[in-house]
Amino acid sequence: MHIRLLNQQDAQALWNLRMLALETDPWSFVESPEELQKIPVTEYDARLRANGPENFIVGAFDQDDLVAMVGFYREQPLKRRHKGWIWGVFVKPEARGQGVAKSLMTEAINRAKAIPGLEIILLTVSVGQTAPRNLYVSLGFRPMGIEPQGLKIGDEHLDEEHMVLEFARTP
Repeated sequence: MHIRLLNQQDAQALWNLRMLALETDPWSFVESPEELQKIPVTEYDARLRANGPENFIVGAFDQDDLVAMVGFYREQPLKRRHKGWIWGVFVKPEARGQGVAKSLMTEAINRAKAIPGLEIILLTVSVGQTAPRNLYVSLGFRPMGIEPQGLKIGDEHLDEEHMVLEFARTP
């Protein structure tokens, strides 16, 4: 397994992996497959070209196959620049159970911790997603609340748990 930042040459692979994620784990993502269908791969190319130290996607590759991803972005408003978000965590089913998600999350967290002024990382996880939740807790995230009916597909609702990782502040 090889881990690296995604770049514009990965746009099609990222789009494909994102679609697989939305189709196989619909309760894990806000976006729907129908919404992704409306976004051309060229948009992913532009997004990846705009990546930098405060907005990035880390991917895991099995040879040339993108098998997992973790995204991160820093909030832009001045009063919120101390916060960043982990998003889009997904590992292909056949690559699960090998520590890929932990490696990607560790890479994303370490990159985020290197951002001057960043103090916390936030994420959400659907209630009932035991494996991801346990991973996040093992990495130091703690729960900070449940959002009732955070996601809705058709007539079904699912709560979302908000989690935070706080860095040690220096005086």
